[in-house]
Amino acid sequence: MSSPTTSEPTDDDLFEHHRFVASKGQDPLRVDKFLMNFIENATRNKIQQAAKGGHIWVNDTIVKQNYKVKAGDEVKVLFEHPPYEFLLKPEDIPLDIVYEDDVVLVINKPAGMVVHPGHGNYSGTLLNALANHISNLPENTSGRPGLVHRIDKDTSGLLVIAKTDAAMTHLAKQFYDKTSEREYVALVWGNMEEEEGTIEGHIARNPKNRLQMQVFPEGDQGKEAVTHYKVIERLGYVTLVSCSLETGRTHQIRVHLKYIGHTLFNDERYGGDKILKGTTFTKYKQFVDNAFKILPRQALHAKTLGFVHPVTGKKMRFDSALPEDMAQCIEKWRLYAKHSR
Repeated sequence: MSSPTTSEPTDDDLFEHHRFVASKGQDPLRVDKFLMNFIENATRNKIQQAAKGGHIWVNDTIVKQNYKVKAGDEVKVLFEHPPYEFLLKPEDIPLDIVYEDDVVLVINKPAGMVVHPGHGNYSGTLLNALANHISNLPENTSGRPGLVHRIDKDTSGLLVIAKTDAAMTHLAKQFYDKTSEREYVALVWGNMEEEEGTIEGHIARNPKNRLQMQVFPEGDQGKEAVTHYKVIERLGYVTLVSCSLETGRTHQIRVHLKYIGHTLFNDERYGGDKILKGTTFTKYKQFVDNAFKILPRQALHAKTLGFVHPVTGKKMRFDSALPEDMAQCIEKWRLYAKHSR
């Protein structure tokens, strides 16, 4: 059984280990052999796995393991696990604890907090805070202590943390078997045609932009992903929707909603930070810019979380209020829609 935390990593999940510039005297050499010559304790399999994952770059372009490095090439490799000298340091960071007992912890993560250390984020993460709050958290299959699932840095909302090995196994199976409950609230561009629906389409890394994920509807690449949605409120040029996840792929809601033509409001990575719907009036542009300032991130909140308690067998269900920035932005659109009728 695979853990739900093993969805395809993005650069946010990776750790930059090495960067090299090939010397002037470098004869053409396969990049995997080149890296083995320069990285201490590197194995061929380790480097090949990085290549298969698209995590080796030459001159900022992803290359395969048989690419031949030439003089002057800049070679960079990232791995999913931290460098050997990296230690997860406890940091005294406040946690918004919704529920806690001996085996599970439910927290409400603020927008802007990275869940776990990775490329460019080695401190200030949720795991740094958890290491300070709880000792000896169990590791998931990716080696990340306590994490049963995760949400993006700029997504707010509920997460469950496993405090024991048994709880990790039990909770991970619920996510894998699709028996957990996860409901998100999203503000999206456009007036959605249907009141509710289901989005299906495999998700994998975008081959043209390594920072994005992409839907592959034929299922020829990536992993299965299923998102159910319902309209909560129509607000003119934007729509407030509820999204329930069957699967937990990287950027799933963000990618699926863009795929059906309704990019998340102010989702910079997927183009939602532009005016995608509406008029050309100067006042409207100013209104949207002000809305962006109120909500300087993608409009997505993990509102509801449900699971069966690993020990008691009791159904646990938690609900969280929308954070202030998202609530204010929605109210701004509500007033605009009201006066535009």
